[in-house]
Amino acid sequence: MLSLQAVNQYYGDQHTLWNVSLDLVPGECTCIIGLPGMGKTTLINCITGHLPVESGRIIWRDTENAPRDLLNVTAEHRAAMGIGYVAQDRRIFSQLTVEENLHIAMMAGPAGAIGGEIYTLFPALYALRQVKGAGLSEDSRCELALARALISPPRLLILDEPTRGIGQALVHKLGSLIVRLCEDFGMTVLLTGQHLAFIRRAATRFCLLHQGRSVAHGDVSQLDEQVLSRWITPH
Repeated sequence: MLSLQAVNQYYGDQHTLWNVSLDLVPGECTCIIGLPGMGKTTLINCITGHLPVESGRIIWRDTENAPRDLLNVTAEHRAAMGIGYVAQDRRIFSQLTVEENLHIAMMAGPAGAIGGEIYTLFPALYALRQVKGAGLSEDSRCELALARALISPPRLLILDEPTRGIGQALVHKLGSLIVRLCEDFGMTVLLTGQHLAFIRRAATRFCLLHQGRSVAHGDVSQLDEQVLSRWITPH
């Protein structure tokens, strides 16, 4: 699906990602975990094409075409290839209604099996379909951003800190949704986060970043107290 090979990135003279390698398993959810400022969002922005990569490779694989290095592919073309993205700030159209936001997303490509049941997946949005984005709660903004990303179902869905600012009930629902997207629709999901209960519920694999370096990775079951106390838990 997607492989990062020794990716390095700089902000000016600051070396922010150091030889990061990562393989995403098709149909599974991988979480990039780490304390704030350790490079999680920077890595996401390199994958989506919103930040340049100094060196390394980002290889995209599908069943119909030869593997392709994405380094010279624009963010817009990466999205067209099937990489969906929901940023931390949701990026919905605040002056458009829920229905108008979804309609614009639908214009980007044909609605697939998921897109046809958006209001089934997000029933609360149906009652809000004539409400403008600016009038939505943070939970509803999160659901709308997810719905927009799923209208034309991506092959890889990237979620940057999806649980930030939302209520516990939606956190639980989001975990169940990600499991369903992977198991029932074969979607590959990459997310960032620090909410451990959510990560253990939604993800099957993890990559832990510390000061821009991948210091641990593997099955989520390996995300134990020894790993957490060394890299995550404040001392």
